Amino acid sequence: QVQLVESGGGLVQPGGSLRLSCTASGSILNIYVMDWYRQAPGKQRESVADLISSGDTDYAHSVKSRFGISRDNGKLTVYLQMNSLKAEDTAVYYCYARILAGDWTTNNYWGQGTQVTVSS
Repeated sequence: QVQLVESGGGLVQPGGSLRLSCTASGSILNIYVMDWYRQAPGKQRESVADLISSGDTDYAHSVKSRFGISRDNGKLTVYLQMNSLKAEDTAVYYCYARILAGDWTTNNYWGQGTQVTVSS
């Protein structure tokens, strides 16, 4: 059973930084994509940062130049470094991955979410 587990959320003041982590576990043959999404209260879930296996990245316009996505392939972990945080970054952050599992099926997986609150 493939699972994604996030960590690193919390309360931070405006202008501060946080680093989120998401680790995949289980029978995994390949990870094609690992992304970060977020969902603020009363809003739809939105893509924040994409990282594909080639190493290409893409960011939502609202976080470009402030957030950075990276991956440690050996640890099956993706990170989201968030700098210069703003109140509008407050949301539950979700990790998403498209994974080729050990049974040779490719599926989409989501983490349980981690709360990020930016407030003074």
